[in-house]
Amino acid sequence: MYVIHAAIVREKAGPLRMERLQLEAPRDDEVLIEVVATGVCHTDIAVRDQYYPVPLPAVLGHEGAGIVKEIGKAVTRFAPGDHVVMSFSTCGHCQNCLQARNGYCKDLYALNFSGRRVDGSTPLLDASGQEVSGFFFSQSSFSTLALAKETNLVKVPKDVPLELMGPLGCGIQTGAGAVINALKPEAGSSIAIFGVGSVGLAAVMAAKLVGCSTIIAVDMNPVRLEKALELGATTVLNPSDGDPVAAIQLLTGGEGVQFSLECTALPRVLRQAIEALRQTGVCGLIGAAALGTEVTLDMNNILFGRTLRGIIEGDSIPEVFIPRMIELWRQGLFPFDSLITFYPQDEINQAVLDSEHGKVLKAVVRFGSGSAQ
Repeated sequence: MYVIHAAIVREKAGPLRMERLQLEAPRDDEVLIEVVATGVCHTDIAVRDQYYPVPLPAVLGHEGAGIVKEIGKAVTRFAPGDHVVMSFSTCGHCQNCLQARNGYCKDLYALNFSGRRVDGSTPLLDASGQEVSGFFFSQSSFSTLALAKETNLVKVPKDVPLELMGPLGCGIQTGAGAVINALKPEAGSSIAIFGVGSVGLAAVMAAKLVGCSTIIAVDMNPVRLEKALELGATTVLNPSDGDPVAAIQLLTGGEGVQFSLECTALPRVLRQAIEALRQTGVCGLIGAAALGTEVTLDMNNILFGRTLRGIIEGDSIPEVFIPRMIELWRQGLFPFDSLITFYPQDEINQAVLDSEHGKVLKAVVRFGSGSAQ
């Protein structure tokens, strides 16, 4: 067993408290990671507030990066000392996984949101011996030490700053992958991105990378819009200044954009993202709403060749896509590091609060070392 310090949420919408917990040693197919830093994602906040009912108490965190400390005896791809990013978990053997559609694994929800291993166990106990949900996204990386599966780890070069790399495991790959892997716009095409937090801004950078000639960023936050222009947007729209759909129609000669991306999880914004499309256009939905959230659409907007499709984790294969993003970052073509604000572990609640209120684009919490017992 290991004694760790981890941020635990004990009640719905409650604060994250740093506590001493006990963490099991890795099982045969597991890897123990000394966490360097972990990004704060909208999904962590949604689970804290129980929009997704992960059992509480729980240790969250699913954008972790760190150093391999110990490996299970069946692990072959990693060794102590390796630098890794922790990403989402999949079964690896269902039809979608075998077809490289990892984000649509039939067991995706159970593997990432149950807070348990497949056998129902959790590796975490609190000081009173109570079980704590501790396998969130097969990592629970709001912690000094975390257990991960060999299958949801990606090795990264030791010469890149590891504290920057965690958000590549979820939020950044979701936004960039939605453009590069899922929508696949051709050079010269047009795209509107609704909501330009860290995920939307990753999509803006990706749209610039693939050569979109019209990149429209839509958001209520002027600071985010300014950042979008810096990162490649050709036009920005603030809905408080007027109807963004009408503005997009005007900017595109009355046709609408070829592609749109909805990153806010707000039903009214999804409808706008669809209505902003030209005929035969494609809207990608990546905003994660609470279970049961419904939207209304004008059926005629869909009838005229328009497509709405959901996109999970940017249609990414993390062990392929994360190294690609790192190489693009090295070349100065994908400056995702400009989105990051660091916080020490004892300020994790401030990091969450600043993320909720849009004061920062991507909060990343630095963690200290765990101690073996």
